[in-house]
Amino acid sequence: MELAQIRLLVTDFRGCYRFYRDVLGLAPQFPAEDGPYAKFSCDEGSAGLALQDRGQMARVLGGLAAPPAGYRSLVVLRVDDLDGYCARLTARGAVLAHGPAPMTDRMRVAHLQDPEGNLVELQEWLAPRPAH
Repeated sequence: MELAQIRLLVTDFRGCYRFYRDVLGLAPQFPAEDGPYAKFSCDEGSAGLALQDRGQMARVLGGLAAPPAGYRSLVVLRVDDLDGYCARLTARGAVLAHGPAPMTDRMRVAHLQDPEGNLVELQEWLAPRPAH
């Protein structure tokens, strides 16, 4: 089994598309600013992050008609230079909700939200995980 993508169901497709492309700097696999689907790639790894128009998916799965309340996902992206990456994001208009700050003795994190309220955690590993 291989993880192909994490897909976020969104109502503000255009706003979320621009956030992941223009603010976070992820590369869309094809132009799709108006949706109803887009997949983004990171610089490394094979899995991607995708956006799906909630209304379109609700026609397939009726229980998705109303957007859920509160936090419902946490997208985690690893970066090499957390302070530098956060400086670039805030220069592009991002607002950090937390950090950069230590999370554990091996990791620093920062948090922000996309236009739908999905949380994005940026991680910088200070030391590798111990081998088991």
